[in-house]
Amino acid sequence: MLQWVRSIIYIVQATVMMPVIGLLYAPWAMFSLNGAYAACKAYSRWCIWTARWLIGLRCEVHGNVPQGEVLVAAKHQSFLDIMMIFNALPRAKFIMKKEILFTPIIGQYAKRMNMVAVDRGKRGKAITKMLEDVKSGRIEAGQLVIYSQGTRVAPGVSAPYKAGTAALYEQMAQPCVPVATNAGYFWPRRGLYRRPGLAVVEFLEPIRTGLTKEAFMAELETKVESASDTLLRDAGWTPADATPR
Repeated sequence: MLQWVRSIIYIVQATVMMPVIGLLYAPWAMFSLNGAYAACKAYSRWCIWTARWLIGLRCEVHGNVPQGEVLVAAKHQSFLDIMMIFNALPRAKFIMKKEILFTPIIGQYAKRMNMVAVDRGKRGKAITKMLEDVKSGRIEAGQLVIYSQGTRVAPGVSAPYKAGTAALYEQMAQPCVPVATNAGYFWPRRGLYRRPGLAVVEFLEPIRTGLTKEAFMAELETKVESASDTLLRDAGWTPADATPR
């Protein structure tokens, strides 16, 4: 019962702090891309820091965090892994549903940071334009983050990997850094309960360029799923804990 109370207090304060931090940084963010990134990193760090002492949830990033322009293909289990990845990367640019642009605070900052908002079914056009804009210098290069399964997937639930990641890998002609996580065990995609423990986001060894789409997708899925399963088992997760999508 006490953990439920702590979870609710944590969620309330995190919800309140989003507009507070967003408004505090707004003057800087309006005139500087650095200000927009600083605001979102400040919020991510606040949520990570308060999770430690309010709900007993520690967050760690493992592996070599990429610093240059690269494709990052990540496992997505909850909002927590978004914040951990964003906080770890110098200049993360997420591929996201365009509906997020209409979300208060988050939407405005996503636009300011040139996140890639896409229509379902029209992702290719949006990504092509973004890559052209980077090459021309109209927007700053960074780490392009895609969730290869297209949505949050609860631990223990199987979901296909989308072909869009392979298209990006081929188009960008850059190594792809896979990312595993166990965040969904502690911070589920639905519900209010937040479990204490150690949430990990792990940057894995890059997948080299030049693979066929089929070989790339097979290697990506194997690496991400295997590492995520290991992190989940290390956290104490068992198949009995699996929840439906």
